[in-house]
Amino acid sequence: MTLPQHPFGSEITTTDIIAQMQTATGWEDRYRNVIQLGKKLPQLDDSYKQDQLKISGCESQVWLHHQVVDEHYYFIADSDARIVRGLITLVLAAYNGRTAAEINAFDIDTYFDNLGLITHLSPSRGNGLKAIVEQIKQLAH
Repeated sequence: MTLPQHPFGSEITTTDIIAQMQTATGWEDRYRNVIQLGKKLPQLDDSYKQDQLKISGCESQVWLHHQVVDEHYYFIADSDARIVRGLITLVLAAYNGRTAAEINAFDIDTYFDNLGLITHLSPSRGNGLKAIVEQIKQLAH
């Protein structure tokens, strides 16, 4: 089965997202940017919303599915929460279409610092974001 395409990691990159967030005029503007990015994430087909694809550690429901093609990892994900859909896009921009070595070498903490978001997220949202990243890194071993 071929995964549906989305623009994160290909047309929308970490560089694009960092530039967009750094021009934001405060937390509310960044929050709006994240919500807008989440709207560009295709809805996940119900066939992918299976319990074994749920990420534990997230307050909201989050599903993550992956496929490996020529040693490159491709991900699709979704959530039942708008802000979490936006946070997923930030992660997918960093990891989608990359090799295991690229995924494991990517400095996600610096990336998140450059976005200026983590300090404004609730602890449960921050933990959920970390759970998504950890699940991707486990898949890429």
